[in-house]
Amino acid sequence: MSTRSAGPDEAVAALSAGARRWTGLHAAYLASPAAQAELPVTPRVKALLQLAMLRRYWERCAPADPSLAAVTGVVEQVWQDPGFPRLLTLEGRHARQFELMYGALAPAGSAGGAARAVLDRLAGGSYLTPGRKPPFLHLEARFYADLAGVPHRFAPYEELYRASPLPRAATLPATDLDGCQVAHTLCYLGDFGLRGLPLPEDERGRALCVVERLTDHCVAIGDWDVTAKLLLAQYCLGADPLRTPSGAAGLRMLCAAQAPDGAVPGRSTAERVPADATPVEYFRKSYKVTLVVALMTLVVTGGRTGEPALTAATAVRENL
Repeated sequence: MSTRSAGPDEAVAALSAGARRWTGLHAAYLASPAAQAELPVTPRVKALLQLAMLRRYWERCAPADPSLAAVTGVVEQVWQDPGFPRLLTLEGRHARQFELMYGALAPAGSAGGAARAVLDRLAGGSYLTPGRKPPFLHLEARFYADLAGVPHRFAPYEELYRASPLPRAATLPATDLDGCQVAHTLCYLGDFGLRGLPLPEDERGRALCVVERLTDHCVAIGDWDVTAKLLLAQYCLGADPLRTPSGAAGLRMLCAAQAPDGAVPGRSTAERVPADATPVEYFRKSYKVTLVVALMTLVVTGGRTGEPALTAATAVRENL
């Protein structure tokens, strides 16, 4: 049965299996001499941090998946490389963020070495204080600092949420909102779906209405990357994105976009990788969105359970 004719549960399982298979097969490239020669430093470092992020949720949601071993092996190899922390500092204005992610995402057994030293240095500086960073960057830094277990001075999650655009977004058109930032706000608040949001139910309902509108918009314009993030945001809000109208439409679009090898070949319909792309171009254009799809599907099919599901209809009804 093709994913186009399958039900949502079968479709998301096939989508997830393909994305995870592709990731497992290609993860080793990032730590290879070929990647060091063919990829710029910053994109390669960022890709490795993203791989470590995916590994964290993969290990929690599908620990017996055979493809996880290849990803874990690459992350462990990189985190044991004494030269990798130096590469984090080459990014300039994002260097501290990369260092915090590096410390927070260290695999078990490596936190006592270079990753621990990086975290200790950050804790002794000014990066983990509010300063002049925008509220979204406070939220991002707080999430990784909490993940790493290092002290910080950021505001509580509820306060950081109130400072985000979401509480005031109900009357704004979808085109005025940053779908990526909206999705990440909810993912940081809810540990990418592994914990309930620290928000009252009526606020979750209002936020879900906003996220569903954004999902509809991204599906309409063929934005594969942000649609996958918004499906995960719906899940963080307590909804079942396989069965909300916008989520089901997003799932169908992602299934149709997925290539036979399991990759999602580009960020959007308009940016689909051309047929004559080189293998390196194909990898670079496909990598991030395929990881996002893998993360979303892993959590949606195997993450947090037990909370009542919201739908846009019940959210609206509860807010009348």
